[in-house]
Amino acid sequence: MRTEVSNTVVTPTEGIKTSLVFMIVLRVVFLLVLMAVGWSLAAEERIDTGPMAGHRDLILIAFTGVGLIVIALDVFVPRKSLSAIAGLFFGLIVGMVLAYGLSLIVDLIVDANWPGGADSDPSVASVVSTLKLALGVVCCYLAVSFILQTKDDVRFVIPYVEFAKERKGGRPLVLDTSVIVDGRIADIANTRIIDSELIVPRFVLQELQTIADSNDKLKRIRGRRGLDMLNKLQTSDLVDIHILDVKPERSEAGAGVDEMLVDLAKQLDGKVVTNDYNLNKVAQLRGVVVINVNDLSNALKPVVLPGETMSIKVIKPGEESGQGVGYLEDGTMVVVEGGRDKIGENIELTVTSVLQTSAGRMIFGRLEGAPAPERRRPKPPNRN
Repeated sequence: MRTEVSNTVVTPTEGIKTSLVFMIVLRVVFLLVLMAVGWSLAAEERIDTGPMAGHRDLILIAFTGVGLIVIALDVFVPRKSLSAIAGLFFGLIVGMVLAYGLSLIVDLIVDANWPGGADSDPSVASVVSTLKLALGVVCCYLAVSFILQTKDDVRFVIPYVEFAKERKGGRPLVLDTSVIVDGRIADIANTRIIDSELIVPRFVLQELQTIADSNDKLKRIRGRRGLDMLNKLQTSDLVDIHILDVKPERSEAGAGVDEMLVDLAKQLDGKVVTNDYNLNKVAQLRGVVVINVNDLSNALKPVVLPGETMSIKVIKPGEESGQGVGYLEDGTMVVVEGGRDKIGENIELTVTSVLQTSAGRMIFGRLEGAPAPERRRPKPPNRN
């Protein structure tokens, strides 16, 4: 079951309060309507002459009690699942079909052993009807139990039956807290490259609110930036974003945000969008597709081949002697051999090599006429 919030979402507490007030009003109206039905039944004149004569108060109390029991069941079973209801319905249909088939077999057996059939002997007819009822109950129970326990695999057996909402476009993208705070997902969405719906779980929204209310100034700024990014995504017409207000079915009590995020992505058959290295590895081990925005950013950096020339501004000296360091517009670090004396100047250099590291891409170049860097000779082994 998926609850979509397509309007504005500022804080998780406001959404929870609104939902709570709505449910309280709904339950009160339900109880009042049920009491009104009981009152109308108790006000009937036929009650005075029927078996309920003189028990008008009991009728009203009975209807009120039934309403309270229904509300109690609704409160104490907070996690509803549309897939469970679909499984129950489908299991009942399968069970009744099986029971009907078995009842035909029972009728054939009875007709073969009693020439007059089951109707000729009342005791036999009673036993046969009881047996059919028992077979129906057993078949319905087994079918419902089997469907509910294997509803994730039903689509492999019956390809056109699946207990999930039909989606348009690609698989949904489940956003992590880190990628929301990072903010580049909003810039990516503005490029119109995302055609899948973005899913923000309620527990991720709560984590953002916790970070925004932190005593640490840096964390508080990051949390508020994440909430601003969510509002920016929701006001954009280029992307479809929804707030999912349901806890993953397979998550245990007290599970962390990362674990629930992976479980939710697996439940929705979606992809996790994150910047967290550890979450990336855990999701891959669980068989969930991960989109790392850092890897995406590195893949979109311009390709530079050795031998090409480029212009760069030297900003600071490098670690080695004679080196200068500059940066491209996308943040790629460029190490210039012989550029230490050119700090603050725009220079032309020739690319000598490109190094891809986990932190990003590094470009090495050399000024025209600059001597090649000396290679360090390895120390001879100590014979002693």
